[in-house]
Amino acid sequence: MTQDFSMPTNDPGLDQANLQKLQSLNTVGTISYILHLIVAIGALIPGGQFGPVLLLAALIIDMVKRADAQGTWQASHFRWRIRTVIIAALLYVVTAPLWFLFIVPGWIAWLVISIWFLYRIVTGMVRMNKGLPMEFPA
Repeated sequence: MTQDFSMPTNDPGLDQANLQKLQSLNTVGTISYILHLIVAIGALIPGGQFGPVLLLAALIIDMVKRADAQGTWQASHFRWRIRTVIIAALLYVVTAPLWFLFIVPGWIAWLVISIWFLYRIVTGMVRMNKGLPMEFPA
């Protein structure tokens, strides 16, 4: 199965239904990236940890709409966001004991994870806005 990674607006043979589907996926992706961005920035601001509910909402949106993106360049963005959340959650869980044993190393670990999360979200947003898929190593 091949994936269509072309820009939707530059293909004159693209029918109206596919164009609307890609535009809808782009809207969903933008909403999801914005929710993730709010969470990522909130994680870096002391007292700004209001993000778990927004993160859960974004993850549910991505999980529900992921099947709609299958076969399009948008599918890589759904994978990117879902993997980012799962990896970050695992890293937070693994480093959580540092908070109980040593406050400073726990704070540093979570700060590094939060910066990595923010980087992944911004990178994804930029590539999606350019109409580019996320690249995955072969």
